[in-house]
Amino acid sequence: QVRLVESGGGSVRAGGSLTLSCGASVVSDSFYSKRCMAWFRQTPGKEREGVAAIYTHGGSPFYAPSVKGRFTISQDYAKNTVFLQMNSLQPEDTAMYYCAADPRWCGTPDQALDHNAYKYWGQGTQVTVSS
Repeated sequence: QVRLVESGGGSVRAGGSLTLSCGASVVSDSFYSKRCMAWFRQTPGKEREGVAAIYTHGGSPFYAPSVKGRFTISQDYAKNTVFLQMNSLQPEDTAMYYCAADPRWCGTPDQALDHNAYKYWGQGTQVTVSS
């Protein structure tokens, strides 16, 4: 089993910044294999939306068009931690943000940002952006 724990959410004004962190508490040895790590977000009544993804063993990150240029995903592989730096936040970025992981290559952009493709999920951290 793998437990993902997000932190760093909060409330900010439009134009502000936040950095989310996702730490993995690993029980299963299989999690130490190559994996895709991602951030998703969801608002009530809407489908979970892929925001950004990164493969632990190289390659360019993936971003949703709505956040490209504003958000940056990064990782500390040794610490099993992935980050999401969010700049120029807007009210439409308000959502519950979830960390996800799956022991595979991220694949195509559509695959990397498809919530159905991920096995492990965190409980989420709320981000609220006011105008």
